[in-house]
Amino acid sequence: MIDVRDPAVRRTLVLMVPITIGLGLINLNAVVDTFFAARLIDRFQAPSSINAAFRLYMLPQGMFSVAVATVLFPSLARLISRNDLDGFRATVASGIRQIAFLLVPASVVSAVLAEPIVRIVYQRGDFTPRQTPVVAACLAAFSLGLVFNGFMLMLNRAFFSLQHAWMPTWVALANLGLNAALDAAFYKLGIWGIPLSTSLVNIAGTAALLVLLRRRLGLIDLTRTLNTVARIVAVSAVVAGVSYGCWRGLDEAVGRAFWAQVVSLGTALVAATVVYLAGCRALRVRELDTLLALRSRFRRA
Repeated sequence: MIDVRDPAVRRTLVLMVPITIGLGLINLNAVVDTFFAARLIDRFQAPSSINAAFRLYMLPQGMFSVAVATVLFPSLARLISRNDLDGFRATVASGIRQIAFLLVPASVVSAVLAEPIVRIVYQRGDFTPRQTPVVAACLAAFSLGLVFNGFMLMLNRAFFSLQHAWMPTWVALANLGLNAALDAAFYKLGIWGIPLSTSLVNIAGTAALLVLLRRRLGLIDLTRTLNTVARIVAVSAVVAGVSYGCWRGLDEAVGRAFWAQVVSLGTALVAATVVYLAGCRALRVRELDTLLALRSRFRRA
């Protein structure tokens, strides 16, 4: 039985309120985007193109950042219950670095290979070649904010662990207003302007959450985190050139048949992965060691 007179049950219910509201505000952002896309750009093509790109954008998000944030959430809660602020700060910083390690290259690859990705996933049946560049542009615009959306997931979990659940909700509410303002400014760029505003909102939300969290915890190992992110970005820039060059060369050589697209895109993704792992090893990105340790653990299991 759930006894609402129990202080722990009451506390849980109270903490659920801002989290529920925050999740609802995320959906409202999508409603605002759809409104501007349908009313001010194109009633049919704009919402469908943005939705198609959003589905691809959410794939690495669900695979990587949601996984990292979910795994670290119980650890954060335990550290706060023990009043271990040093461990809490270190775990938050570690989560941010892990998300950057996984999502920065995913963001880069999604941007430079947006068109072949969209072509191989969607271009069949009623989805015509004319729609591919539009959806690809939306995917590239979404990719700008991919890693920052992952950071927000991690920082939100940090506030939830601190039981300051209203703070991310107020940030989400501010993001709702900023998103509407940017949609009104960027819809003139075309359909891809709406995803671009979403990406900028993710960047602004991440900055706001970082500032607010530092006010409560002090330094969050920012120097090491920025150093790691800089190395990851440098390697990812090389990955962008290698993956695009590999795909472009094969695309021109083997053509646009479905099997040929699978070969060209698949080879480009494999090359991107190899170059990224080798580059991270060369630059001594420590997050690679965590990935290798997990692989060894699975092998033993």
